[in-house]
Amino acid sequence: MADTPRKTRSHEWFGKLDKDGFHHRSWMKNQGLPHHLFDGRPVIGICNTWSELTPCNAHFRTIAERVKRGVYEAGGFPLEFPVMSLGETLMRPTTMMFRNLVSMDVEESIRANPIDGVILLVGCDKTTPALLMGAASCDLPTLAISGGPMLNGRFRGEVIGSGTHVWKFDAMVRAGEMSLQDFMEAESCMSRSAGHCMTMGTASTMASMVEALGMGLPSNAAIPAVDSRRYVLAHMAGRRIVEMVREDLRMSKILTRAAFENAIRVNGAIGGSTNAVIHLLALAGRIGVELTLDDWDRIGHEVPCLVDLMPSGRFLMEDFYYAGGLPAVIRELGQAGLLHKDALTVNGRTLWDNCADAPCWNREVIHGIDAPFKQHGGIAVLRGNLAPDGAILKPSAASPALMRHRGRAVVFEDIDHYKARIDDPALDIDETCIMVLKNCGPRGYPGMAEVGNMALPKKILRKGITDMVRISDARMSGTAYGTVVLHVAPEAAVGGPLALVRDGDMIELDVAARRLHLDVPEAELTRRRAAWQPAVAPPPRGYAHLYHHHVMQADKGCDLDFLVGASGAAVPRESH
Repeated sequence: MADTPRKTRSHEWFGKLDKDGFHHRSWMKNQGLPHHLFDGRPVIGICNTWSELTPCNAHFRTIAERVKRGVYEAGGFPLEFPVMSLGETLMRPTTMMFRNLVSMDVEESIRANPIDGVILLVGCDKTTPALLMGAASCDLPTLAISGGPMLNGRFRGEVIGSGTHVWKFDAMVRAGEMSLQDFMEAESCMSRSAGHCMTMGTASTMASMVEALGMGLPSNAAIPAVDSRRYVLAHMAGRRIVEMVREDLRMSKILTRAAFENAIRVNGAIGGSTNAVIHLLALAGRIGVELTLDDWDRIGHEVPCLVDLMPSGRFLMEDFYYAGGLPAVIRELGQAGLLHKDALTVNGRTLWDNCADAPCWNREVIHGIDAPFKQHGGIAVLRGNLAPDGAILKPSAASPALMRHRGRAVVFEDIDHYKARIDDPALDIDETCIMVLKNCGPRGYPGMAEVGNMALPKKILRKGITDMVRISDARMSGTAYGTVVLHVAPEAAVGGPLALVRDGDMIELDVAARRLHLDVPEAELTRRRAAWQPAVAPPPRGYAHLYHHHVMQADKGCDLDFLVGASGAAVPRESH
């Protein structure tokens, strides 16, 4: 006897032959939907972050239509819905402040509606973790599709990378090495197609994390946004999500401890963004996987950087795709025993089954494990009396000569103080100093803005110096580089030791020893602590007020404390 098909969640809306069913079906039919679509087939919600205010996601309407083709083809019923979008380059004070808000939008939109499975359309930096976090809190069958990177930028015969060359060109202008006219001309040469940053910044890193976690189809990370194969991927994702609903393949079956460990190692191998640390910690908290900051160091420490991409290297995501993309990297890790090969992915196969035969077509772009691009690719987690709950540094983007350094602190109380002082000729600073930026963490900024990679003073740049040790409770763009200590926890705004640092204090950084030490007697620190007062007043109302009182520190992923854990996808009571 054949098994009775499992009733879909959406049947609670569309399957009723009563007043409520009438309501649900009749108003949907005003869109020209035929009655047979309400026959119990899987309803697939397409969660779309399209927005003209989010340039990276401005092509998502086309991708959504390709998903719908696949859903219909597989016997499903696609319904597209919008959620708040996060445009990294426009939103103030920072998109990170709104990541958790978008996750709430996604979670409640999924739970409140007749949805059996979800396609997440993700692209610009924070849209990926926000949508994954919200969907994880519901735990329905879910598949993520990244929008893909832009084509390579080109300026006067030189390949230029989004973000990375912004910092480089800005430093050249400030050093007197580039004219403002040339600077303005370059901006039209950098972003020349649809898609997100084509460097291994946060968007490309998180697209890679989607694939490494098993939440996206193979090659999700690197197919350029304008390549027709991106549309094929979307079509196949639409087909596959219908099958996932029938198989009841939920996020919790994919996002296991093994999946997160794989993602940490992949992040090291690709020289991925430091922002992945915060986002994966938050995602793990939503799905109930125990993951800590120290896991990032322990698991990723042994992984070399295999991929020669900006900001750590020379090439860009378009080159990465043609070289073999993420499957080629995963194959290298698997052959070296650095992978949980049995981790399940959205296509029903294991990560290793997907990548075991993946070719590499260019060893300049994707190096072998025996001859890596850089020996150290993971995230270094630093501790000491300046960061008792941890801080991080990206070795592949840092200067080797500065990885062990002792210097005099030059302190900026907040970002405005920094901007006012940095180019003051009277500023007492040289290249041996350590720049310290306070009050730019989750509460302090608010939202933990990407200002940690502070531009060096003009007088330093004009000496030909391009890097100094910088320390803050902020983040930095995944496209940025330098010997930058980030995510210091606890942050200054909550009274962390960073708040106590003063001009002239000596600070010791030893990356190999994972040590960050403020060389000030404890008695003096106690005296300063007693006199400390918060520099930032809590916002009086709205989401900013909620965020201020509930955001957790960087070592916990900066989620809101009441969002940790999942609520599931139980069908709410009727509305009429």
